[in-house]
Amino acid sequence: MLQFTSATAATAKCLAWPAPGDAATERAANWIKQYDAQGIHRTGTAGDRLSADWLSAQAKSLGARLQSESFTFDRIDPLDCYAELGGKRIEGLPLFDATFTDATGNSGRLGMFGSDAEIGLLELPPNAEYTPNYEQTRRTNRHHSLIVIAKGARPGLCAINGAWFKTPFGAPTLQVSSEHGEWLKQQAQAGTTVKVVAQVKRTRTQAFNVVATVNGKNSKLAPLVAMTPRSGWWHSTSERGGGLVCWLETMRALIAAKPARPAIFVASSGHELGHLGLETFIEHRPQLVKQAHTWIHFGANIGAVGATNRIQAADDELESLAVAALTDAQIAVNDKAQRGAVPFGEAGNIHRGGGRYLSLLCPGSPLFHHPEDRWPNAVDAAVVARYAEAFARVAIKLAS
Repeated sequence: MLQFTSATAATAKCLAWPAPGDAATERAANWIKQYDAQGIHRTGTAGDRLSADWLSAQAKSLGARLQSESFTFDRIDPLDCYAELGGKRIEGLPLFDATFTDATGNSGRLGMFGSDAEIGLLELPPNAEYTPNYEQTRRTNRHHSLIVIAKGARPGLCAINGAWFKTPFGAPTLQVSSEHGEWLKQQAQAGTTVKVVAQVKRTRTQAFNVVATVNGKNSKLAPLVAMTPRSGWWHSTSERGGGLVCWLETMRALIAAKPARPAIFVASSGHELGHLGLETFIEHRPQLVKQAHTWIHFGANIGAVGATNRIQAADDELESLAVAALTDAQIAVNDKAQRGAVPFGEAGNIHRGGGRYLSLLCPGSPLFHHPEDRWPNAVDAAVVARYAEAFARVAIKLAS
């Protein structure tokens, strides 16, 4: 059984208080451990399908009505993806919303981004899609290919999401581990000749959203919607595991509470590819964005070791509900996003569609988008259980 220690409490910015209970912590630990064991959760892969089947079974066991919802897309399967220079071959991952090369690749001088070299080198964080000028930088690039040092808080390849997956643009781009960063910068200063290959194949396949419904006493009331993404670049255990636990515990609480308002739950694939899964869900229900009473978004890194938290709400009432619930759980609220700002993750889709939403995410995980985001070191199940209990209470109030 996992224990909530003072060290993890400080890391997660939580105050000491009685845990939600051994049973809740054990449920969280078991669910996250099972999710981790499924392997890499990249959209449309075997691990992603395992995740869908597993989560459907969990929701069914809680008593929810299940619906499987698929979408078809061209999965990108990397083949040869590497940079070759200075007697070294550095393996990498292509940027999924850029263009690609053939097996020959592109060759030329390596230089820092913005130089006159044929191949440009730059360093970007895993959340680059939300940083200023990222899109403009790519669209105005004049290099034939790019090498991106994909740098997170820890050494490794912290992959960048393919936000423009449906409308790719820009030069072929190879993401490489930050472990090679300083050496590559030296090679860029020297103008070393480099060969960049970003060769992929496309495979027509399906991915799945897990959709569940909990009946309310009054079916005429606008529904509550709880959403969380369940796909990611790697195992993505702390990135996605805490959100899945919150999603399941909210479902469990609402089934027990027998609320007046019906509730819809969606755990979507396609997160790292421009939110493909949630887009499909909304396309099938175009009126739901505005008709839903509230969308609760369980975002990234909930309960991740080293993370803080951020609440973003469409209005003061929802923000106050969330702050009160977290305060009751003696979880310190680290950040309340400015009203009207576009939220990160799938909550942004709801914001842009004019819906009412409450979003929880936990920035600051040192393993965000990192291959070593694994059970058990990356996530604290006791912290996850606290967040889950707090937001289950919020959901019950909203559905009453």
